[in-house]
Amino acid sequence: MTEAEPQAGPQPETAGPPRRRWILIHPLVVRITHWINAFAIVCMVMSGWQIYDASPIFNFVFPPWMTLGDWLGGGIAWHLAALWLLVVNGLVYISYGFASGHFSRDFFPLSARQVLLDIRSALTFNLKHTPGVYNAVQKLLYVAVLLLGVLAVISGLTLWKPVQLPWFAWLLGGYPTARVIHFFAMSGIVGFVIIHVALVIIVPRTLPTMITGRARLRPGEEIV
Repeated sequence: MTEAEPQAGPQPETAGPPRRRWILIHPLVVRITHWINAFAIVCMVMSGWQIYDASPIFNFVFPPWMTLGDWLGGGIAWHLAALWLLVVNGLVYISYGFASGHFSRDFFPLSARQVLLDIRSALTFNLKHTPGVYNAVQKLLYVAVLLLGVLAVISGLTLWKPVQLPWFAWLLGGYPTARVIHFFAMSGIVGFVIIHVALVIIVPRTLPTMITGRARLRPGEEIV
């Protein structure tokens, strides 16, 4: 009996290591508005501290190296220029967020239970991160900073034009109260920036994604 000869034809491929997949995470509009916001917020915060130093609310001032504008008039000029950049850019981002479903898709649903669970996971270094998927803590922070931004703009306009915008002053409890509200709204935004930068340091692969818009999924990672 003769041995059967091997059959000719294509042979099955040997399974290799799973490939990583590139996917689009951040659309161009989100990336552009993100970096413009970052620049505008830095200018507004530093120039705002320059304005604050001219008439402090509390018993401290900011050192000159943390301020922008060199003097009160310069600080106001920088602050107003950055204000309009922030407002126009913010309107573009908010309009896109509602029209594209970005807000409803990425920031909601949001529950207190899930926030507490994710905080516990973060404190024990067990919080998972999948590109393009926001955990509950991130959702809460993004929603909070958007609301703080609106509050900062309204209170800032009140301080800039108290006579022309008396209803804003009335709504915020008067000019002195508006100053305090504006300061704490700014402080909340600074706090968000600090946490945001810290998270980028902890998960550095999120930074290139915000520049290129694309992320490389690891084997087994899926976008739900």
